[in-house]
Amino acid sequence: MGRPSVLRIAFAILIAGVVLPVSGQQDNVITGVQLRNRLKHLLLDSRVVAETNNARLVVGRVAKDEHNPLFHVDKPWENALNNLYPNIAYDETERRFQLWYKCVLADSNVIAKMMPPRTINKVGWFLCYATSRDGIVWEKPELGLHGFDGSTKNNAVARDVANVGVCRDPHDPDPARRYKMIYDIGVRLPDNMRVRFSPDGVHWSEPVKPDGLGTAGDTHSNMFWDDWLGRHVLITRLYIGERLVSRAESTDFLKWTQPALVLRSTPAEGKNRQAYCMPAFPYANGYLGFVMMYNVASDQTVDCELVWSPDSVTWQRVAPGTPFIPRGAKESYDGGCIYAQAGPPVIKDGRLWIYYGGSREKHRGWKRHCLPCLARLRVDGFAGYEPQEPGRPATILTPPMRCTGDELRVSADVRSGSMRVEIVGESGHALADCEPIVTDVTDGIVRWKNGKSLAALKGKAVRLKFELNSATLYAFSGMERIASPK
Repeated sequence: MGRPSVLRIAFAILIAGVVLPVSGQQDNVITGVQLRNRLKHLLLDSRVVAETNNARLVVGRVAKDEHNPLFHVDKPWENALNNLYPNIAYDETERRFQLWYKCVLADSNVIAKMMPPRTINKVGWFLCYATSRDGIVWEKPELGLHGFDGSTKNNAVARDVANVGVCRDPHDPDPARRYKMIYDIGVRLPDNMRVRFSPDGVHWSEPVKPDGLGTAGDTHSNMFWDDWLGRHVLITRLYIGERLVSRAESTDFLKWTQPALVLRSTPAEGKNRQAYCMPAFPYANGYLGFVMMYNVASDQTVDCELVWSPDSVTWQRVAPGTPFIPRGAKESYDGGCIYAQAGPPVIKDGRLWIYYGGSREKHRGWKRHCLPCLARLRVDGFAGYEPQEPGRPATILTPPMRCTGDELRVSADVRSGSMRVEIVGESGHALADCEPIVTDVTDGIVRWKNGKSLAALKGKAVRLKFELNSATLYAFSGMERIASPK
């Protein structure tokens, strides 16, 4: 039997009450650029939750791919994949996934095979490159760009680049700057950051020293273009006796503001548990990120937690101490450390795909391997509200929000119960009038029994009341947030 047609798939999705953004691609991959929506609100966003009753916010549950790790160390120059620092992009034109990953050459006999040998922080550095059509099976192309052991048949796209962040930037009108790279050239050296540009992610310009960043890096620096702010946002490290997360911004990727502190450990954690790195990206009506928390004073493992921000400046850990991508069992492929991808997830086959580096070893020394892995998450399912006490409904009340007149949509998992919505104080939109949602939905339409639409309420400030019975609510859309007066 042949593959089902796009129309048949779309019809099946509509019947199930699940509505996903349309990518216009036959392979049905929705990129990070399309994940922004001013009218979509994640429930983890405290700005849209005014009151709750019998409700608790829980972190979403990811499912790790059965093929993990997706590839192994099988090249002589892959001496120590270390923290991996995976950078992921999806090329819509070529319809392929791209991965740039950290490769450390730690052994002296391996460093000697570099052409010529050179070290930063006493080790050699390659930035390696892999591609995949399906996101599962990866190829390491022989690029012929950098020498190792008498040959250029390797997948290194750059060398002498420490802790690299790579992003695909479709907004830049200059095709030669479609891809951007940022990295450091040594631990806590003055003016130690460098940037490069590329038309394809493979052939890179000569390094340029940017202005304003001072001493940064020594971690997985990462960045994205924010079309709402009209500038690039850089997330990197600030070190003041402990590892901290800092942020800088730029309109041209060359002149930056001074990095400023945006996230650190809690006072209770102190220096015992430090924020190691934090890849971040825009999503819905805000920003999300994965902060790697280094358990420096205990077992030297690294946990991946979820963070969010309303503006990319003020960041909060959604559930401090609770992993978003949990480490595996001790001695398993990801039982020691988790390092999440830089670059926004994509939606493929109706799920969010989130790549990460999984390490069996703890964060100790150069000579260790961290291998590429994949976790999947339901769309919008980063965190949601559910009943705290089973058997009783939970309710969530929003602050006043401006009705756009469009359909109200929700993303929710409904196990054996239901979910209903009330437009507080509006006749015909009470809980009793709402048609219960009794199945899992993504951007599913909320309907009322009397057929009333929201058109008559367009422009009016209203409050939504969600009732959850054995259900978890992740997001809603169709309402505009009313900014609080300053």
